[in-house]
Amino acid sequence: MAATTTKQSAELEQLGINVIRGLAMDAPQKAHSGHPGTAMALAPLAHVLFTRIMKYDPTDPDWPDRDRFILSPGHACILLYSMLYLTGYGMELEDLKQFRQFGSRTPGHPEVHHFPGIEVTTGPLGQGFAQGVGMGVAERILRTEFGPDLTDHHTFVICGDGDLMEGVSHEAASLAGHLGLGHLIYIYDDNHITIDGPTEITLDDDPAKRFEAYGWHVEDLGEIANDTDALEAAIRRAMAVEDKPSFLILRSHIGYPSPKMTDNPKAHGDPFGDDEVAATKAIMGLPTDETFWVPEDVLDMYRQAVPRGHAARAEWVARSEARAQGPAAGGALANMERWDALWQNRGANGWQSKLPTWKAGDDPIATRKSTNVALNAIAPDLPGLTSGAADLTGNTGTKLDGIEQQSKQHPGGRQIAYGVREHAMGAVMNGLSLHGGALPVGGTFFTFSDYMRGAVRIAALSEAKVIYFWTHDSVGLGEDGPTHQPVEQLASIRAMPGLRVIRPADANESAHALRIAVERNGPTALILSRQNLPVLEGTAEMAAGGVEKGAYILIDGGDDPDVVLIGTGSEVSVCVEAVPILAEEGIIARVVSMPSWELFDEQDDDYQDLVLGPGAPVLSVEAASAFGWARWADDSVAIDHFGASAPGATVLREFGFTAEHVAERAQALLDDLSIDVFDESEEDQ
Repeated sequence: MAATTTKQSAELEQLGINVIRGLAMDAPQKAHSGHPGTAMALAPLAHVLFTRIMKYDPTDPDWPDRDRFILSPGHACILLYSMLYLTGYGMELEDLKQFRQFGSRTPGHPEVHHFPGIEVTTGPLGQGFAQGVGMGVAERILRTEFGPDLTDHHTFVICGDGDLMEGVSHEAASLAGHLGLGHLIYIYDDNHITIDGPTEITLDDDPAKRFEAYGWHVEDLGEIANDTDALEAAIRRAMAVEDKPSFLILRSHIGYPSPKMTDNPKAHGDPFGDDEVAATKAIMGLPTDETFWVPEDVLDMYRQAVPRGHAARAEWVARSEARAQGPAAGGALANMERWDALWQNRGANGWQSKLPTWKAGDDPIATRKSTNVALNAIAPDLPGLTSGAADLTGNTGTKLDGIEQQSKQHPGGRQIAYGVREHAMGAVMNGLSLHGGALPVGGTFFTFSDYMRGAVRIAALSEAKVIYFWTHDSVGLGEDGPTHQPVEQLASIRAMPGLRVIRPADANESAHALRIAVERNGPTALILSRQNLPVLEGTAEMAAGGVEKGAYILIDGGDDPDVVLIGTGSEVSVCVEAVPILAEEGIIARVVSMPSWELFDEQDDDYQDLVLGPGAPVLSVEAASAFGWARWADDSVAIDHFGASAPGATVLREFGFTAEHVAERAQALLDDLSIDVFDESEEDQ
């Protein structure tokens, strides 16, 4: 049941709304930067949500059954920051005065984990919209499994014209409608303004018809942006709709009630200037000679959120304790232990022991398949696991055995069919993770990681615990050709801060890559092969520690090897095959498997020196761009061009990924270095 405030006088409520509008002007004005107009227009809506509708406890902002609030147009963040201050989350007036300043708690767009009460990172338009869908899926799964006494909350999303123009919102809206997600309330701020001018210069869509076609409950609210009672009534009507998401179209006026900035495109992203701020405050009855003015009676009104939230959370705590001590105590207790594991985002004790092991000489197996074997082996011990793909479930190894598919008919299903919606999949995964109680796995072909890159970047910024199965990882995928063959993607995603990238060499490495992804926080990308790969000698024993450290010596070559061959993924086996060829020429080679640059970078200098050898030349071998390898290697066998359509083995052979060619390149590297050394010795003479 949603929380409801004690009824305030209309005059005090209006004063509170005007105070929010004053803060929305003052903070950007002081910063000489910011977006006041949308926050001003939506102040009544925020007031209604935070005082009459949403259940939340500012003293326990991570309470699992709180309502979630997402401000998808994150540029209007001063609205959210003002509400976090007013309702007692611990933000101070001084924080608002430091809006958009270095090191402040009020950056230019909301960032999850940066301050309590911020549920997701928004700013890139459409991301908040799509993350809300993920939160809706997580809530429904938990409500289905544990019942409404433990999970029964709503996700409220404010979205704008920019969100609806971005393609990711279309993908996510289509998915949400198809799934029939209730408990999702989206309020569309239809202010008819973009940076370039009125929306009419770029947009003729009928949003009501569009969302009706998606399968949403739609209501066009018209001109009620300043009518708090009408806003509350509309939102409560939407909350009563259980079988589909709701889309409320609210006609607002950006910059209201500014004399010059109302409905003015400049109100979107420009501070108003001192004169216009003063004129607007005068209209609202606020002191024109004060900034950041918040009278005590207004603050007291909003701070009622604290005792109201305490009461709602106390009722929930009582229900959860009763569940654990109920008549069926054994089953109930086990259920609550599962609940605790969900919210701690961990597996059952000892789940790692369930990981499979392969022996050298076992049948070759693609890492996309071995990772699926490992996933299903540990799935029963990972209570929060959800898995799915962008129309490639079987191809990417994301199929969970015996698990129902999420749908209207199976609302607790943890197998998610995302359809051909890579960008939405990435953003929905972020919403699932940040909601809590879910550990999302999602898969697509590696080349299509480009389609979901915006969401992946948000995952890295948000430290969202998500796991990507990016398969068909090289030109080795074969006949589909250059459009499907990733070349530059590895270098590109390795450049992204906060994203852990692991490209395992064989089945054993893939199992431990998955283990690390589950054990560690933040996003992890597993880069997996389409083609079968041999199970390598030594990985059954060494992969557990070796993958953890990012790189390890697979074939030693003694204390003083002549050359070090570094491989990743499918190319490690090519390096192994090159060793005896080099030995015939009297060249001793060390083979290093380096599944993860990021994990190797975490190691100290001593370990890195131990692995890379005492000054021997290093040749990297990877069926992708050479970009970045200069950090670790003296030369690279790589692909700095697009691929070709042919059987995978043929393409790899033609592009030089054979043991013979690697041996030739290693010999050439040694020859080049010996010439260089000889030339230097002549100069010394």
